[in-house]
Amino acid sequence: MIPTLPFGRTNHLSTRIIFGGFALAYCTQAEADRTLELLFEYGINHIDTAANYGDSELRIGPWMPRYRDRFFLATKTQERTYSAARDQIRRSLDRLQTDHLDLIQLHYLVDETEWQVAMGAGGALEAAIDARAEGLVRYIGVTGHDLIVVKRHMQSLERFTFDSILLPYNYLLMQNAEYASGFKALMATCAADNIAVQTIKSIARGLWQHSAPRHASVWYEPLTEQAHIDLAVHWVLSRPNIFLNTVGDLNLLPKVLDAAKRFESTPSEEAMQNLMREAGITPMFS
Repeated sequence: MIPTLPFGRTNHLSTRIIFGGFALAYCTQAEADRTLELLFEYGINHIDTAANYGDSELRIGPWMPRYRDRFFLATKTQERTYSAARDQIRRSLDRLQTDHLDLIQLHYLVDETEWQVAMGAGGALEAAIDARAEGLVRYIGVTGHDLIVVKRHMQSLERFTFDSILLPYNYLLMQNAEYASGFKALMATCAADNIAVQTIKSIARGLWQHSAPRHASVWYEPLTEQAHIDLAVHWVLSRPNIFLNTVGDLNLLPKVLDAAKRFESTPSEEAMQNLMREAGITPMFS
């Protein structure tokens, strides 16, 4: 079974591995239901999806009438205005077949202009706050990608005390001095305010090469060999008090869960450097 950790100030004991709902974006309900069985096998009790993850919410919805109390349920809105975000939150509730969300997240909030709209008067944040007041959501988070996300999340936390953040974290990213410095500062802020930290892109190998066949349903090329996935996952889990959101590909999901189940210690620097060379890992963000 996967160990649990308090999810920030929510005090929910979430498994350190959070199921990334993008894996259900383009699958059948039968495939989704087999995935549910896998989540139960590993004791996963936290689901993270988004309104714009294809049919993911629709695939998760049929689970909720029977298993709602077994999962901390999170989704995201990428709308920036109050009215659009308000409507999308309600649509997500319908699609997920539940009367409340545990966490609503402002999705991919990195662009400065979009940030100003979402965080300003009549923006998506106000819609999330009102949804919380109505009992439709319990907590509010923010997510982002790209190298600038560490700076933007700090800006977001200065404006509003979010309950969680989500951002990329892997060995290669942390070799970028600027990103590593920003990440460290962000972690200190989150620790001080008891904000949950979710991480993504743990098994990223790099951007897809134009000539390479796409063998996984994610926008980046992932690691695929179990030994490589083990090192990447174990390196992320070796940082205490953070969560790892799983890969958005059903075929790779069992490998990530298997790696997490066997985590015991931090891989050596030599092992990680060898992984970089053997797997040909390259930066995703410039």
